[in-house]
Amino acid sequence: MQSAHPSAPVLTIDGPSGAGKGTVARAVAEALGWHLLDSGALYRAVGHAAGIAGIDVSDGGAAARCAAATRIEFRAAGDAGELRVIVDGNDATDAIRTETAGAAASAIAAIPAVRDALLELQRGFRRPPGLVADGRDMGTVVFADAPFKVFLTASAQERADRRYKQLKAKGLAVNLASLLREIQARDERDAAREVAPLRPAPEAIIVDTTGIPVETVVARVLAVVRGA
Repeated sequence: MQSAHPSAPVLTIDGPSGAGKGTVARAVAEALGWHLLDSGALYRAVGHAAGIAGIDVSDGGAAARCAAATRIEFRAAGDAGELRVIVDGNDATDAIRTETAGAAASAIAAIPAVRDALLELQRGFRRPPGLVADGRDMGTVVFADAPFKVFLTASAQERADRRYKQLKAKGLAVNLASLLREIQARDERDAAREVAPLRPAPEAIIVDTTGIPVETVVARVLAVVRGA
């Protein structure tokens, strides 16, 4: 486990699935020259590992043990430095981006013991010169002391449309209406869970990305850090 540096600045970018957190976080981290934490990938990786092991994600104890035992690494690959997610030694980048993995991640994220198992791992990413942390409870729980906090949101329809285009581009057979229902169901689960529910930190800057170009959103987020 990496050692955290509490003095290193952190920008948290929270929000629901499909709001653009990942795309914006990567662009902002690159612009600032900061480290990047994709916390959603950690939960998806555990959900993926649980599926391979045949673990019922409704079994909190088994899911927590899986979270504690799963080895998760982020590796940059290719000329563009694409972030690959390695789970127990195997590249699971594509596998953890499926809707099935997303649903499993949402289910296990509601289990306190799983969140505890991943908490220190996430905090270990806090290193100089700074960290951009993308997730659902980065600003409210994991890095509650972060000096910069943003909450991205967008309409459920917009988020379903984005996900539909992403999956179609990968050659996958998807149904837009089904995606919309899954996103709405996940929103309800994430907002209603007892532990670290999805909600903006009181001091977070809320940015609605519906119909807004990515470049514009990135500029707004960078302005939060740069004080513009």
